[in-house]
Order: sequence, then structure tokens, then C-alpha cells
Amino acid sequence: MQKEHFYSNGKLLLTGEYVVLDGADALAIPTKFGQSLEVMPKEGSELQWTSLDHDEKQWFQEQFTIEQSGEGNDVLAKLIEILQTAKKFNPHFLDTLHGWELTTKLDFPRNWGLGSSSTLINNIAQWAQIDAFKLLHASFGGSGYDIAAAQHDQPIIYSQKDGIPTITPVQLNWSFTDQLFFVHLNEKQDSKEGIVRYRAASEAKKIDIAKISFLTLEILEATDLPMFIAIMERHEQLIAEIIQLQPIKERLFPSYKGLIKSLGAWGGDFVLASGGEQEKEYFRSKGYTTLIDFTDMIK
Repeated sequence: MQKEHFYSNGKLLLTGEYVVLDGADALAIPTKFGQSLEVMPKEGSELQWTSLDHDEKQWFQEQFTIEQSGEGNDVLAKLIEILQTAKKFNPHFLDTLHGWELTTKLDFPRNWGLGSSSTLINNIAQWAQIDAFKLLHASFGGSGYDIAAAQHDQPIIYSQKDGIPTITPVQLNWSFTDQLFFVHLNEKQDSKEGIVRYRAASEAKKIDIAKISFLTLEILEATDLPMFIAIMERHEQLIAEIIQLQPIKERLFPSYKGLIKSLGAWGGDFVLASGGEQEKEYFRSKGYTTLIDFTDMIK
């Protein structure tokens, strides 16, 4: 009985937030930060699960069987639900005469929003030898772009229609990435809340979906930083009109001269900014101290 090891990349969505749910082309990047799952057989019939954060501090530990309900423990209940769903897709999964010792470890703080759930789903799917997209749709839901990023080691154009993903690996031939960096907004955003708001948006959004897809492809052809900023600012304005929310730059950083682009659910996690050391100091002075250069984030 041997130990197995699985790994999945974290993700950031540079374009197509929200509208990727309705088939828009979106530009997603896998990050250098991800999550691992180590699986080792053990005596007995139970699963011994330990979850470690980026500092290797334990934030969850339970011993259980997948026949349990997990009632009273939201994390355990969701984990059991995922494992039960995986077993439905592969009836032979966990069909052993022994138990399992499992350890997950994040490369990033849990509040960064880089995909603690999607990386877990993809790792469990690898272990269970099932389709990670199907497991995602049956457990958390969503567009699936985060699963695609978990599985690819370069940027991708992602779209989905009727739950079927289309994934195209791309090269980012931008000569100005040294002028791009990510800023964490010191809070984790609940993407479900944003999706509810998006779903309530006007039917006229169908026209905007095509526009967003066009901008996603156009951004790949950006030849300089001013062109890149212009495309991203147009994208930000379109999404703002669809979900009826004020852009982060207008709300939190109205005096900032460069680009500030929301990534994924608006209102938390990371934003993409343009500038150099002087601009980074602007954010630090306002209490936003988690700043990561573009090339240090993208895998």
C-alpha cells in the first residue's frame, strides 16, 4: 500500500468574471500557489483527514466515514458530501478493506481567494479517477474555469456551454508585465453573493457577453501598457453596468492614476493594478500590504 500525492494550481480570472457563467470567453491564469493532497492507506475503516494552511498550521482535522452526515460541522458536512458525490461517479472509490490518512496543504493563505475549494475538488477527482468538472457541478457549482486552471500550467481561454468546457491554452506575449501587480483587498469575497446579483441582471446582458468575449481575445493582442489599460477599463465598465456595482477603483481608490481591475467576484480578494514601486507604496500607505508581482503569481 503506497502513498499517493496529488496537486492542483490555484487560479485568477483576468477577464470574463460573471459572464463566463453564460458562455463568455474568459482569460484565466493558473497561479504558482495551489493545494496538495497526500493519500495514504491505514488500518481500520475510517478516514483521518488533516488540513494544513500555508504555514503548515492545522485548521481542520476529523476522523470519519462517508456514511456520516457531518451535522453540526459545516466543513466536515461539505467534505463528506464531496466524497459521497465522487463515489456516485465511481462506485469503486473508497471501496477498500482499509481506511485512509489524508493531508491537504495550501500554498496560500485561506483568505486569498485563489481556489481552496476548486483545488480540493480537482485533487479529490484525481484520487477518485473521475471528471473534476462533473464533481464541481454536483458539489459547488460554477463555470468550471477554476478547475481548468487547476489542470493547466499556462494561461487559458475558457468558455463553457451547457456544462461542457472549451479550453484553449494561450501565451501572454506582454512586454509590460513588470508594470503589473496584484493587490489583496484584505478580505475574502463570497462569490455566491455576486452570482446572485449577476443572475438578477437585465436580459440585455446577452449583448454584453459578446462584447466581453471580444475584449478577452483583444487583450491577448495588447502591444503596450496603455492599450492594455484601455481594454481592461472598458471591460470593467461593462461588468459594472451588468451587475450594477461601482468599480473597485471608483469606490476605494478614486485618486489612483493607473489601472485597477477586479478579478473574479467583485469586492474582495485580489485586484490587478498597473504601476511600479511608487504605485505599490500608494497601496501600502492605505493598509494594503499584500502585493504580488504579475510574474511571481502566474505559473
